[in-house]
Amino acid sequence: MCGIIGYVGKQQALPILLEGLKQLEYRGYDSAGLAILTGEGLQVRKAVGRIASLEGRVLAEPDTHVLSGSVGLAHTRWATHGAPSEANAHPHLDSRRHIAVVHNGIIENHAVLRQFLERAGVVFTSQTDTEVLGHLISYHMNGDPPLHSEPSMHTILPSGQSSESGVATTQPKAPADTRLPTVDLSPTNGSAPGPEPLTLLESVLAALSQVVGTFGVAVLSLDEPQTIVAARRGSPLLVGIGKDEFIVASDAAAIVAHTSNVIYLEDNEAVEITPGKLRTVTLDAVPVSKTVEHIAVSLSEIELGNYRHRMLKEICEQPESLHNCLRGRLDALGHRVIFGGLASVERELSRTHRFLLTGCGTAWHAGLVGGYLMEDLARIHTEVAVASELRYRNPLIDEGTTLIAISQSGETADTLGALREVRDRGALALGVVNVVGSSVARNTDAGIYLHVGPEIGVASTKAFTAQVAVLSMLAMWMGRRRHLSTERYAELVHALAQVPTQMAEVLAQSDRIAEAARKVYAQENWLFLGRGYHLPVALEGALKLKEVSYIHAEGLSAAEMKHGHIALLEDGFPVVALAPQGSQYEKMLSNIEECRARGARIFAVGTRGDQRLRALVDEVFEIPPLPEPLQPLLAVLPLQLLAYHTAVLRGCNVDRPRNLAKSVTVE
Repeated sequence: MCGIIGYVGKQQALPILLEGLKQLEYRGYDSAGLAILTGEGLQVRKAVGRIASLEGRVLAEPDTHVLSGSVGLAHTRWATHGAPSEANAHPHLDSRRHIAVVHNGIIENHAVLRQFLERAGVVFTSQTDTEVLGHLISYHMNGDPPLHSEPSMHTILPSGQSSESGVATTQPKAPADTRLPTVDLSPTNGSAPGPEPLTLLESVLAALSQVVGTFGVAVLSLDEPQTIVAARRGSPLLVGIGKDEFIVASDAAAIVAHTSNVIYLEDNEAVEITPGKLRTVTLDAVPVSKTVEHIAVSLSEIELGNYRHRMLKEICEQPESLHNCLRGRLDALGHRVIFGGLASVERELSRTHRFLLTGCGTAWHAGLVGGYLMEDLARIHTEVAVASELRYRNPLIDEGTTLIAISQSGETADTLGALREVRDRGALALGVVNVVGSSVARNTDAGIYLHVGPEIGVASTKAFTAQVAVLSMLAMWMGRRRHLSTERYAELVHALAQVPTQMAEVLAQSDRIAEAARKVYAQENWLFLGRGYHLPVALEGALKLKEVSYIHAEGLSAAEMKHGHIALLEDGFPVVALAPQGSQYEKMLSNIEECRARGARIFAVGTRGDQRLRALVDEVFEIPPLPEPLQPLLAVLPLQLLAYHTAVLRGCNVDRPRNLAKSVTVE
């Protein structure tokens, strides 16, 4: 959820940290903070709100030279424990104010650790679970946590003095009787505090051995001023490798301006970085050899360009992004699908008799489309489950079950949990992800990358269409190995190859969709109706509107509307109907008539030139004719634009919707 960046090297850390935070802001933007080790001590600055608030506060200081230093950490927060405030913003410090910690994830046993430390005399200054980490690391490093509180802005001097506004004050030492009581808090790796102080790495490992939960954590200390230690369990971290410099981050977006060479930390691994050295170990202190990988993300891909918002940019990128997704996989001339990434599991896939698709949010909606595709084209029994529910079920997994985990980021905590649960029960596990080297990609037997480039807008758009395209190709690929005729297979391959061009045609209606949105943007309740392949599209359209405009919207089967939801309809009530020509077209027209009879204002997505539909509704957004299994790829585009334009008209921040973050790495 949150964003982490840390720098160790020869350059000034401040501009690198601030720029990195801006690139990570889509991962959380409730508050932000930074800590820099300088010649004058440990400098900490925090601010509530967007990164611009922190940047403005820092740049407004009369003596910005005090932030001069080449080692630092920064963090942008999506609140879990405690409301957005300076006290709850990261970095968090230990009681000595020698250690700074930034953290993504949730410490599940923080209450127990907090109670223990409070009995020792530690005074907590935030409501967060993260603050216990700094105190716990300090305990292992020093064994004597004193009584102190943490102001929101301060300078920590090497001598242990603190200064605010240039005035230094000496902090009193803790009384001897505030030492931790005699309890078993020693780490499982045997590195309990003793007469000899532990290194920062040893102290971090010792503290994390007592933590239950998930973390991507980075730590620096006045006692080792050229070092950052980072570790992960369930929350992504990577290290960018430059010339005598390293950048640790939770996302590649924060480092692409500096290097394309990275190592990825796996779960239960830690890294110690200094200006000229990198060392990786397990959380049990066993050395680990890592392979340096090259990230393909370019700076131009994450820049906004000439677009007003990232969401609009990513909607409009879909013709190109889908072309990149299909490239090398769709042989339109040979009328076949090619999946090199599945070669190693092709024999096992041929024996699959049941697919289990899982994901969260938009990825779940893509999976729902995939469920229709697998049963329709491949004739394989398919179940689609929300990952957050699947991981806590007792699913029946037998031989011949294949799991498909769908995630844009590849780091979604619930999807990873479901993947591990089902794979442990013996299922073949495939991943459909966008981010190369992500946790889902590394925890599956094989998989398919989306190749749509970075998706930074919080509301997913181009990832959805690519996920649906990949599942379409997979269903066609499986179907041809079972029952799908040569003619039908060739028809679908040819039609899918035309979709990127057709997307551009649909997106050209953007101005007309904006005018339609102007008629209803003030309405607080909407319905999205679909049947068959278009039920998941209706769900996705409603989700997009909720995410970016804060309008209450429901997506549902048009057939189910009369079983309760029709009670909502009244004059002017907005209804968005998915009605391209297909197997349930006549039924859909009947449902539209029911809405029309009750005074609803109806927008429809329909096949180009459909005069019957046009006569029944207030506005039609047209898509070109194409086979029904592929229609969702085009039908969703007007709904994305409708959500975008509605949100803009309502004055909402479409790229940073309230309460949301891009990659949900906590439960």
